[in-house]
Amino acid sequence: MPLSHLNESGRARMVDITGKPQTQRTAMAAGKVYLKPETLRLIQKGGVAKGDVLTIARVAGIMAAKQVPNLIPLCHPLLLTGVEVSFKEDPNPDDENRCGIAITSTVRTAGQTGVEMEAMAAVCAAALTIYDMCKSADREMSFGEIMLVSKSGGKSGSYTREVKGKK
Repeated sequence: MPLSHLNESGRARMVDITGKPQTQRTAMAAGKVYLKPETLRLIQKGGVAKGDVLTIARVAGIMAAKQVPNLIPLCHPLLLTGVEVSFKEDPNPDDENRCGIAITSTVRTAGQTGVEMEAMAAVCAAALTIYDMCKSADREMSFGEIMLVSKSGGKSGSYTREVKGKK
């Protein structure tokens, strides 16, 4: 299958979506921030000097989704109709020195191209914001497992990531 972002000469181009029909499109992405349990407690108590970590990280995720065409070459500017960013504490029973915050974003539009990049950008920006706000308390933080969980709409239809161990 040829890459759609390359022209006949193999040079980068923005895909022409003029003839594509508008459809309802949704994408969900996820990721995790790993941190020390005491850092999570600091976030829970509202004890981080820079402010309410998860509220600011949520806003950063929403803002990032809206800025994707300015951040990632060849992405189309889209009229986003909804962006949600949520967090869930994720204790790690295998390691008492590490726990996590799971981040999920859901992005919606009615358009000619999908919102997968917007959903993943929201997760990345939220993770970076958590790191930035808490780094003075925990330089050992890391984040990862950023992935597309599902998408719907458009010519290629729906996709849902298979979770290992589940059907």
